[in-house]
Amino acid sequence: MKVVAVIPARLASTRLPRKMLREIAGVPLLARVYQGVRGCSSLDEVVVATDSEEILAFCKQRAFVARMTSSSHRSGTERVHEISTLVPADVYLNVQGDEPLTKPEHIDSLIEVMRPPQVTVGTLKTPAAAVDINNPSAVKVVTDSFGRALYFSRATIPFDRDNVSPQYHKHLGFYGYRKDALDQFVRWPESSLERSERLEQLRFLENGVPIYVAETPFDTVGVDTEEDVRRVEEILRGS
Repeated sequence: MKVVAVIPARLASTRLPRKMLREIAGVPLLARVYQGVRGCSSLDEVVVATDSEEILAFCKQRAFVARMTSSSHRSGTERVHEISTLVPADVYLNVQGDEPLTKPEHIDSLIEVMRPPQVTVGTLKTPAAAVDINNPSAVKVVTDSFGRALYFSRATIPFDRDNVSPQYHKHLGFYGYRKDALDQFVRWPESSLERSERLEQLRFLENGVPIYVAETPFDTVGVDTEEDVRRVEEILRGS
């Protein structure tokens, strides 16, 4: 099974300007993500997909494999799809470029969930830390008994009506796709739930494509704000 990991990396960002090149504990965010992904020995290739000449130059300076992609893409998944038209593989991984705590173990877990041929889309979850349960920036996921996602939400799901203290799970920004799933995704219009939650994976669920979810004990913190930067740096200092 040939597996290619793609790291979508736009320089334009609204909440944290130029965050891909922002230093996190002395190391640029994109470099931390790339090094974490590249540490997985099961990958055949790692590609940074960008629409920025500055990020392309940054990658060339560090001998990171990078490709220019269209500036018209509305999501990381669309950028991964463009790479899938250029680089042949059995499975494409989408590792979001704002996940500086990425570990090779995340990538290994994602590859394993994608091994069964019937799985066309996969992702990861981890037990939610207390700070993330009511945090709308931390996406929650609930799954069925077969490990398939029932729903993803920025809301706190499941709702604890009777104070039974359920185990909450946070969704992590790692995805696996087969080529036909990516081809379908870019043909479908933005779905209503996707638009409401601002979560592109809901497009698959609304169109009847199951997303299989593997659990990992390794949490991550996506970087969108200055507060996220501080939280990641505290974690790195304590590791």
